[in-house]
Amino acid sequence: MIQRKKTKKIKVGDVFIGGDAPVAIQSMCNTDTRDVKATVAQIKKLIQAGCEIIRVAVPDMEAAKALGAIKKQISIPLVADIHFSAEYAMEAIAQGIDKLRINPGNIGSEEKVTMLVKACKEKNIPIRIGINGGSLEKDILEKYNNEVTPAGMVESAMRHINILEKNDFYDIAISLKASDIERTVEAYRLLSKKVDYPMHIGVTEAGSVFRGTIVSSIGLGILLYDGIGDTLRISLTADPVEEVKVAWEILKSLGLRKRGICVTSCPTCGRTEIDLIKLAGEVEEALEGIDKDIRVAVMGCVVNGPGEAREADLAIVGGRGVGLIMKKGQIIKKVDEKDLLVEFIKEVKNF
Repeated sequence: MIQRKKTKKIKVGDVFIGGDAPVAIQSMCNTDTRDVKATVAQIKKLIQAGCEIIRVAVPDMEAAKALGAIKKQISIPLVADIHFSAEYAMEAIAQGIDKLRINPGNIGSEEKVTMLVKACKEKNIPIRIGINGGSLEKDILEKYNNEVTPAGMVESAMRHINILEKNDFYDIAISLKASDIERTVEAYRLLSKKVDYPMHIGVTEAGSVFRGTIVSSIGLGILLYDGIGDTLRISLTADPVEEVKVAWEILKSLGLRKRGICVTSCPTCGRTEIDLIKLAGEVEEALEGIDKDIRVAVMGCVVNGPGEAREADLAIVGGRGVGLIMKKGQIIKKVDEKDLLVEFIKEVKNF
C-alpha cells in the first residue's frame, strides 16, 4: 500500500485537498474564458469525464468579470489562474471563485500581495502558489548559473510561501512544475521535506496525448508512489477531457482511486486466433460510460487467458473465431466472435 505523506488539509469549494482526502483530479479549460457559454459547455464535459476541480485563465478584466456567470452554471470548484495583475485577482475574488492560482512574485509589490491575501482570508479562498521552471526569478537563476534547478525552484517556492505566511495566511497549496521528469520529481521531493502544505503535482508542457501520457505517467507515478501529491493535473496538448482520462488511469493503476471499470487485456502474439486488438478497443470504448467498480479481462489465447480470467469479475477468452465469456473464473457462455462484444456488454450491465 502507498503511504501518502500527511499534509495540511485545505478546502476548495466543497472539495478537500490534502490530509486524508483522496487525490483530487483537476484540469484547465482551453476555451476563451470571456465566452461563458463555451467555457461552461467544456466544464460540463470535463465533469462527466471525472474532473473534480476546474481552472480557467484570466488574461484580462473581461475574463475576470465572466467568472461569476461561469460559477453559477457548474457543480465543481472554480479556480482562477492569474499572472501579473492584482486587479484581475481582486475581481475574480469578488466574482466568487473557489481558489486563486498566482505566483506572488509576479503580482507586483508586496502590498498588492497583502491586499490579495486579506481578500482571500475574508472569503476563505485558498491560494495555490504555482512555480514554473520556465519563469523563475532572475536572481535565483543567476544564483544557480542561469540554470533551472530543483533547488532553485524550491527556493522560489519558499520565498513565496514566506510572503503569504508573513501575512498570517496558511491556506496554501503548492506546485513546482518543470517540463521534464527529473527536475519535477526532485523539486517536489525537496520541498516535501520542508513543508506540509498540500502539493499540486504535474509535469508542465508534457506534450501530445501519446508523449504527454507517458511523461506524466512516469513523473506523477514516481511522486505518487513516494506518497507525494494531493491533487494533480495532466498537462496535454489536447482536449482537456483527455487529461482527466489519463489522470484517472494513473490513480486507478496505483490503487489510489476507484472509478469505472478496470480493463486488462493481453498483448497479441502468434497464438491469437481472434481479432483481439479490435475487440479490446471496442470493449474499452463500450465500457467508458459505465461506472461500476469491477475488473474486466480481454484475453487472446489459452496460455494466459484462463489464469487472468479467474482473477477478473468478467472476462473474454478468445479462441478460433469464438470466445468464452467467464464470470468469477467460471465459463458461462461460448459465443461466436461477431457476437462477443454485444453479449459481453450485456453481462457487464447485468453484473
